[in-house]
Amino acid sequence: MTRWHALLLTCACAAAFAPTPPPRAPRQTKVYFFDKLAESIKGATDLLSGKSRMTEANTKGALRDIRRALLDADVSKVVVDDLVERVTKNALGGEVTEGVDPSQRGVKIVYDELKRAMGGDDEALMSGGEGEQSVRAELEYREDGKPTVVLLCGLQGAGKTTAAAKLALRLQQEEGRKPLLVAADVYRPAAVEQLKLLGEQVGVPVYAEDFEPGQGNAVAIAERGLKEAQARDDVDVVVVDTAGRQVIEADLMRELRDVRQVTQPDETLLVLDAMTGQAAAGVAKQFDDAVPLTGAVLTKLDGDARGGAALSVRAVCGRPIKYVGVGERVQDLEPFFPARMASRILGMGDVVSLVEKAERLQSKDDAASQMERIVAGKATFDDFLEQTKMMASMGNLQNVAKMMPGMGGLDAGKLSEAEARIKIQESLIMSMTPAERRDPDLVIRSKSALSRQRRIARGAGRDADASRRFVSEFQQMRTMMQKMAAGQNPNAPPGPEDGPALNRAARRTKKKKSKKKKLTAGFG
Repeated sequence: MTRWHALLLTCACAAAFAPTPPPRAPRQTKVYFFDKLAESIKGATDLLSGKSRMTEANTKGALRDIRRALLDADVSKVVVDDLVERVTKNALGGEVTEGVDPSQRGVKIVYDELKRAMGGDDEALMSGGEGEQSVRAELEYREDGKPTVVLLCGLQGAGKTTAAAKLALRLQQEEGRKPLLVAADVYRPAAVEQLKLLGEQVGVPVYAEDFEPGQGNAVAIAERGLKEAQARDDVDVVVVDTAGRQVIEADLMRELRDVRQVTQPDETLLVLDAMTGQAAAGVAKQFDDAVPLTGAVLTKLDGDARGGAALSVRAVCGRPIKYVGVGERVQDLEPFFPARMASRILGMGDVVSLVEKAERLQSKDDAASQMERIVAGKATFDDFLEQTKMMASMGNLQNVAKMMPGMGGLDAGKLSEAEARIKIQESLIMSMTPAERRDPDLVIRSKSALSRQRRIARGAGRDADASRRFVSEFQQMRTMMQKMAAGQNPNAPPGPEDGPALNRAARRTKKKKSKKKKLTAGFG
C-alpha cells in the first residue's frame, strides 16, 4: 500500500461531496448490511461514552443492543451468544487504560471479537502479508505439477456458475494462474451455455459437453474435464461448477460425493448466498458433513441482505470464508480478510482494500506525479477525470465511500447527488480539448476563457451556467485537495488566492467597481 494512493483516494472521495449543489428530493437507495449493523453497534457503544469505567450496570444496555443488532443482521444465535459472552468477559475483566474512553474500548473489544468469530486469529488456517489487515485464508495449490482442483458446491440459486467465472478470472489476473472451467451442472437449463458465455467474457477456456435434457452425467463430465486439464500445458487450476441442490436431496448429495471422489479436489468451496440468513451456518455444517469443505465463497454481500452469514459460517463449521462477491461485475470477487471485514462492520472503513484496488489501476509513479501536482495546487482536469474514473472502476460511489473511515453513513441523497454531479463534470471535461484538460488556466483565466466555457458547455449538451459552475467548483476542489494533501484542514477559510477572484469575469467585475469608486470620489 502506498501513501500516494491513500492520499489520492481520500482527496478524490472527499472532493466528490464538495461543494454541495442545491438540494433535491433524495433518491431511495439500498440499506446495506454493514451500514445498518455499524449504525446499531455504534449506538450501543455510544451509551458508554463519558463513563469513567465499564461496569456491569453501565454495560448492560450496550450489550443488549449489540446482541439485538447481531440477531437482526441474521447472525446465528449460537454465534451471537458466544460473541456477547466474550465481549462481556473482556469488558468487565480487562485492564483499564488511562485516558481511553469506555466507548472507544468497547469498540475495540467488539472489533476483536468480530475478527475472531470470522477466523482472524486462526494461524493454522491463515496466511498473508504483514499485519492483521493482510491475514486471510488462501487457496492451497498443488506443487507436484498436476492441476489444482477447486470444486464448487451449494444450494440452488446461490450463484455458483457466476462465482466459478469470477474465481477463474481472479486466479488468472491476480494470481497468475491458468484456469480451466468445467461445466458439470447437468440439471439447470442453460447452465452450460451460461458458463460458456462467462468463460468467453473473462477469457478462460471451458470444458463442456453436449447432451439431451436430463441425460447428462455430472460425474463423467467432471472426470473427463479433469483428464482434459491434465493433458493440456496451459492449465494449472481446474474450477468445477456443479448443480445446485438442497441438503435434503439424498440423490444429489450422493452425486456430489461421487464428483468429489473422481476429481479428488484440493479445495471444496461452498458457495453461499448472503441472503441465506441464520440458516447459512446450518447449511454450511450439512454440506461439510456430506463433502468435507475447505472453505466458502460468500456471494451478494453488496446487496441489502442482512449478511449475518459472514459472521456465522466460520464459527459454526470451522471453515473459513475465502472469497466474497461484492457486485454483479465479473471482477467483483475479493479475498476475505476478517480484520478488514470487522472494520467495515463497525463503520471504520476498509482503506487497505480500497488502496489495493487503486494500486492495480494506477502505478506508484503516476500516483506520486499526480499527488505532486495536487500539493502544488496545479491539479489538471485530466487528474480530476482520472480520479473519477478510478473510483468508478471500483464500483459506485456508495461502495467507495463506505470503505472510507467516517464516510460509510453518508446520506443516500448526498451520494446520489454527488454521482449525478460527477457525471456532468466528466461530460464537460470530455468536451474540452487535450490542451485545456492539461492546462486549466485556458478555461479559467485566459482572454478566451468565457468563449471556451460556452463551447465546452455546447459540446457536452449543457447550458453555459453548467460550465461556469464547474469551473468554480473545480477551483474549490483543487484548493481543498491541496490542503488535504498538505495535512491542512480543507474547511479552513480560503486565502486571497482562492475562490471566485480567479475567475476572469469576476476579476473584471471587481475592476469595474474599483474604477467607479475612484470616479465618484469626492462627490458623495
